[in-house]
Amino acid sequence: MFTDLLGEHFVHTALIAGAVVAIVAGTIGVFVVMRGLSFAVHAISELGFTGATGALVLGLDPVLGMICGSVAVGAVLGVLSLRGRERDSAIGAVLAFGLGLGVLFLSLYQGYATTATNLLFGSIVGVDDAQLLGLAIVAVIVLGAVVVLWRPLYFSGVDPEVARSRRVPVGALTVAVFLLVALTTAEAIQVVGVLLVLTLVITPAAAAQRLTVRPGLTLALSIGIALVSTEGGILLSLAKAWPTSFFISSISFAFYLAARVTSYARERA
Repeated sequence: MFTDLLGEHFVHTALIAGAVVAIVAGTIGVFVVMRGLSFAVHAISELGFTGATGALVLGLDPVLGMICGSVAVGAVLGVLSLRGRERDSAIGAVLAFGLGLGVLFLSLYQGYATTATNLLFGSIVGVDDAQLLGLAIVAVIVLGAVVVLWRPLYFSGVDPEVARSRRVPVGALTVAVFLLVALTTAEAIQVVGVLLVLTLVITPAAAAQRLTVRPGLTLALSIGIALVSTEGGILLSLAKAWPTSFFISSISFAFYLAARVTSYARERA
């Protein structure tokens, strides 16, 4: 049964889509963890669902609504939280308002919100060729931006005050990071869902930063952990009829625990 499934087109599509999302999430996750934006990722994913429900009310594709909603929220949060000490309160205020809108949209929609509801839990094996193309386009945009902005992004994340003194546009880069996080989150939602998006965007990068302080190696480890978690989760879900997101989150968390143990042992030594 397992070997038969490996020959199916939808499995190939799922594996490719998972790899694309894992690479993007593992990359942007390094900047998310460095800047302490885990709460922002949670907020953007929740409000991406609000965008999906809003699209349903308007008769549009909920996936398109999710992407637009995530990007809009990312831009708003980036502008509102330019001052670090105001970040959590700004994110909390926007999150509360956005969730209220989501409740309103769901109450206004008279049909079955199956597609939007699926975004809560993810459906990687349901990704079709059109969605795969969309994921690839988003990946090119995000990765291209990271390549171009790598040095100032990393510099402003490690020491924003010194970066500002060197005339690095820290404010603009903060908005850029939020937008990249929004695009990445919108991608990851289609794999693991709103409720588990932190699994791919946060956990691999957090594990990688426990293992090394070298920027290049941290990035490589983060991407590697995200890839193994995603591809392993998809394959395990074919062998055992359990949710793919459960396997992905379990593998990712196992890497994080192993990284914590390794870091602790290194410090003791």
